[in-house]
Order: sequence, then C-alpha cells, then structure tokens
Amino acid sequence: MAQRILLITSSLFGEGGQSSALAASFKSALEGRDVELVERNVVEQALPHLTGAEMTSWMTEPGERSADQQALARISDDLLAEVVASDVLVLAVPLYNLGIPSQLKSWFDRILRAGKTFQYTANGPVGLLEGKSGLILAARGGMYAGTEMDSQTPHLKHMLRLMGIEDVHTIYAEGLNMGEDRKQQSLKEAQQAIGQYVATRF
Repeated sequence: MAQRILLITSSLFGEGGQSSALAASFKSALEGRDVELVERNVVEQALPHLTGAEMTSWMTEPGERSADQQALARISDDLLAEVVASDVLVLAVPLYNLGIPSQLKSWFDRILRAGKTFQYTANGPVGLLEGKSGLILAARGGMYAGTEMDSQTPHLKHMLRLMGIEDVHTIYAEGLNMGEDRKQQSLKEAQQAIGQYVATRF
C-alpha cells in the first residue's frame, strides 16, 4: 500500500523561496516511488490568526453549532483530516526572526486540538497520532543548528510530539545568505540528504 505524504510549504516567496527549493528536491526524489503526495501551501491559503470564535466552534457539539460555527469548525476539520490520513508529515520551513512563519503557526493552531490530535491525562498530554513520522526541511540564511539560537527546531519537534509523532528527522540547508559558494554547497548537501532519506524510507 502506498505511503501517504502530506507536504506543507510555508515560504513567503512561493517557489522562489529556499525552503520551497528543498520541497522541490523532496518531490523530485519521490519520482517513481509508490507514494501518494498531498501538498498544502499555508501562505497561499492565507489562514487567518486563530480567534476565540473559531476555537469556541470546536468546543460546541456539532449538532448545536450555528451556521457560522459550522463554517469555522470546518476549517480545522479539513486540515485535520489531511494530517490524520497521512503516514508522513513533511514541513518545508524557512527561519524568520528565529521562528516559524506566522502562517505555519496558524496551521498548527488548527491541528493541535485536544481530543483530536492529543488528549490531557493525569500524567500530562498524550498524542493521538502515533505511528506517523515527520520530516523537517529547514532553510536558514545563517548558521543556527545545534546552537542556543535555534529555537525553531525544538519548537517544531515539540508540536509534532504533542500529537504523538515521535519519529522526526531534520535536514538543514544553512548559511544561505553567507555567500554564493556557501549557499550552493549547503543546498547540494541538503539535496543529497533528502535523496538518502527518501531512498531509505520509501
């Protein structure tokens, strides 16, 4: 049975972004593989910031929702369905001001739902999406991986693990704004790492 992959892209620069280039390399490496690929660009979708009204719609029983609440709840429900149906969640992520794009945060805000992707227990939250794996394709202008400045990687891994996705791999392309030679070398190394990941996983 073909593995189902959900690829999330989040560059403000569309196909011209460096994280989008990593996503393109990933798709290219998948050619000929027995997989099902679903793509979602959270920048093009332009998800609004989460509001109290939208969150309240989730907490209201489906049969008791107003028409407006049904429309609001459907936004999250549709995104959740994609995640639940996937075997592998791939995040192509640029680093903006040491964090993730706000559009990607808006996406996470709608899939990190108590009772849907995790639940609270006496011992803390427990993820409900066990058995899935994650891949982070991280593009950065400077050199941050493994340093205290890299708050992005732990943040992404914590959000994935909150849902029960423990098997998470990260591929970096760093130093992309530190000269053309450095950029090309970093992208080449990332492309090779992506190829190796795909070859061993699919």
